Amino acid sequence: MDCFFAAVEALDDPSLLGKPVVVGGIGYRGVVSSASYEARGFGVHSAMPTAEARRLCPNAVYLSPRHDRYGEVSEQLGDLLRDVTPLVEPLSLDEAFLDVSGAHRLAGSSEQIAHALVDRVGRELGLRCSVGGGRSKLIAKLASKAAKPRITAEGPELGSGVLIVVPADELSFLHAHPVRALPGIGPRSAERLARLGISGVGELSMLSRERLVALFGKSQGAAILELANGIDERGVEPQRALRSIGHEETFERDLWDLAELEERARRQSASVASRCRRAELFGRTVSVKLRHPDFTTLSRARSFDHRLVSANEIADVAISLLRDLDLSAGVRLLGVSVSNLESGEEARQLALFGDDARAGAGETARHDVLDTVAHSIRERFGATSITAASAVQSPKTTPHPPED
Repeated sequence: MDCFFAAVEALDDPSLLGKPVVVGGIGYRGVVSSASYEARGFGVHSAMPTAEARRLCPNAVYLSPRHDRYGEVSEQLGDLLRDVTPLVEPLSLDEAFLDVSGAHRLAGSSEQIAHALVDRVGRELGLRCSVGGGRSKLIAKLASKAAKPRITAEGPELGSGVLIVVPADELSFLHAHPVRALPGIGPRSAERLARLGISGVGELSMLSRERLVALFGKSQGAAILELANGIDERGVEPQRALRSIGHEETFERDLWDLAELEERARRQSASVASRCRRAELFGRTVSVKLRHPDFTTLSRARSFDHRLVSANEIADVAISLLRDLDLSAGVRLLGVSVSNLESGEEARQLALFGDDARAGAGETARHDVLDTVAHSIRERFGATSITAASAVQSPKTTPHPPED
């Protein structure tokens, strides 16, 4: 998808169309999650500190992310993709691999399938996407990037939208890319190669296996050499399961107060519980991550024999873990996640001997109903529309003096 978060914001608020839009943490410690092509024309890009983005593009519209809304659109996109083939491997909310090798008889050539996808995403979702095709994941991903809109001195310029790389053109297409285009080559690896005078994939492909193994180790060196020569045997994995569901927050100011941190943890737990319900997954392990101002990161986790369903249950565990952590240096970031995930059907079956036996079937049913209603309210009105009473600060009152 093209600048997905920013595009969804413009879809919901057409007044944003044609304007520089930046989605991400809006505080001075925030990070850009997505930027419209108008904002990218000023040099703004994802993962950039929001403070730097504001310096480059002070007149942009800065918005906090609405992950529930993006997840809703992402689910619609997934349904659309699975109409083409059941072999869909999601990479994130806005990106996926499709294996269309079995869809040609009904849907046409790869190029026809790609153009049909672009058309359907535009008509049914009101959004733009870019589709790349090739014999491997590596080529398809690079092709999708090449098909995206471009930033020019005159403003955004629409890309082709579709680029299918035929086998005869694979190596010439691949070798024209910088080394950073290959998976596994980050900034440090690229610097190491630059010292050898190597900046492009074509130059990299001519290095010997021994040289690359000496530079990066046996496993990584061999893998880089294969990718540089267009060898990518990875298949599409449609059943790839989520390992965890989490929510974390970087604060605009360091926090020390335990009560305030507990309230944040409770809100994060509610968000995690809602996402678990939407995915029909339940977990058995709760983890808390905490980062100090000096970037020292601490984490604690607790596992259970039964599944964790309600937001309150997740929050109670998270707060218990939080209380065991040292807060004296201040807290820059706090996160809550649930792991050891299993499907909703499995969780319900196991609950017959877990929660139901412990709390009683009636009590469990009551909590399930309450959590379902709370989830529905958050889905409709936002993550902060409903919270636990214990998270609400009551106004302090002065006690009446004793009567004579």
